[in-house]
Amino acid sequence: MRIVSATLLGASLAMAGCMTTPPEVSRGAQLFQDNCSGCHGNSGEGDGPAAADLTPKPADLTRIAARNGGTFPTAQVMSAIDGYTRQGTRSKMPEFGAYLKDAEMVLVDVGDGVKTPTPEPLYAVTLYLESIQKP
Repeated sequence: MRIVSATLLGASLAMAGCMTTPPEVSRGAQLFQDNCSGCHGNSGEGDGPAAADLTPKPADLTRIAARNGGTFPTAQVMSAIDGYTRQGTRSKMPEFGAYLKDAEMVLVDVGDGVKTPTPEPLYAVTLYLESIQKP
C-alpha cells in the first residue's frame, strides 16, 4: 500500500510541476498589463508610473483578499472594474463597462450558485487578480 501511495504522490507532484497557467489567467494578465499597470503597477501593488500623480493612490490589488478576511470577493471586484460600484466615490479609476459591452460572454458563478453572463475580459482580469493575492 505504501508503494502505491508513494507512486501516486510522486506522479501527482510531477504533474503539478508541469501545470501551466490557465489560459483565462494568462489572458487576464495581459489585459491587466495593457489597461491597469499604468496606475496599479506591473505587480498590482499600486505603484505604476502614474500613481505618484493620483489622489487617492491606486489600490494594492495583491491584498484584496487580505482586506476581506482572506476571501477574494469576485463579484465586488468585477463590479469595481466595470464601474458599477464607483458611482459617487473619489476613485479616479476609469469605468471599463463601456469597453466590455461587445465582449464575448461567459457564464460565471460568483459564489451564489447562479451562473451569470459576464464579459470574458472582465472575468479574465478578475481571475488574474485572484491569482496574485498575497496573505
